Amino acid sequence: MRPPRPSRRLRHAGWTLGTLLLLGAIVLVDARWGRLLEAPAALWDYGGLMADGVLRNPFDGEFPEYWAVSFELMVESLQMAWIGTVIGALLSFPLGFAAASNIAPPAVVLGVRQVLNLIRAVPELIFAIALMLPVFGLGPLAGALAIGVGSVGTLGKLTSEAIESIDPGPVEAARSTGARPVAVLRWGVVPQVLPEVVAFWLYRFEINIRASAVLGVLGAGGIGSLLAQLFERRLWDRIGITIVVIVVVTVLVDQLSAAIRHRIISGDSRAARQPAESVL
Repeated sequence: MRPPRPSRRLRHAGWTLGTLLLLGAIVLVDARWGRLLEAPAALWDYGGLMADGVLRNPFDGEFPEYWAVSFELMVESLQMAWIGTVIGALLSFPLGFAAASNIAPPAVVLGVRQVLNLIRAVPELIFAIALMLPVFGLGPLAGALAIGVGSVGTLGKLTSEAIESIDPGPVEAARSTGARPVAVLRWGVVPQVLPEVVAFWLYRFEINIRASAVLGVLGAGGIGSLLAQLFERRLWDRIGITIVVIVVVTVLVDQLSAAIRHRIISGDSRAARQPAESVL
């Protein structure tokens, strides 16, 4: 005998309640919704002003020098992101072991995890304003250090989760040989988690590129500082050039990083097929 069909009243009540909450939020947010009708025209106007600089003859006037300056400062932002990622990777790797429940004692795991949670809760902007800029002053060094400290929380958590999901077989095999704890970690844990952890580092590098541009607005150097000056002076033609440089370089770095991460995680498919092809 077929069971009775479930009632749809609860589902309808949920949809009704959700719709009422959405409508209430739209009313209470007190937004100027009429401005949305003006947005397409404004975007078209500003887009035209920015396109004027991008489409202008690159050898006209000061624009060749400005293109060079934009790329130079974008490279500085990449350097900030890279140094910050290296700092975060070096600090987070041992903290990841200390935060892994299958490696460290419970008291150590609890304490380290709370430290990582605290670092993740504080944005890079706060680290830069409260710690790095007063100590190191304006410049890319303060931005790189702020990015590095901010990266520790996320990378440490991801590293600990990767360590907790390892296969215990190699660890037990290393212990059965009488290896010391450091050797067990070196040969039983690190080879299993290193490819995934390196992929995390590369992914964090992509995020840090955007963070370096934001920190530049505070005076931490890089392309963000130039963009802040241009917006303050309303130089829309040069803003367009700067945005094009940021988008092009960021997309290229993201594609390269994604290819490297895929190679690290998936391995070389051609090498995997070579033994089978040689047998045939």
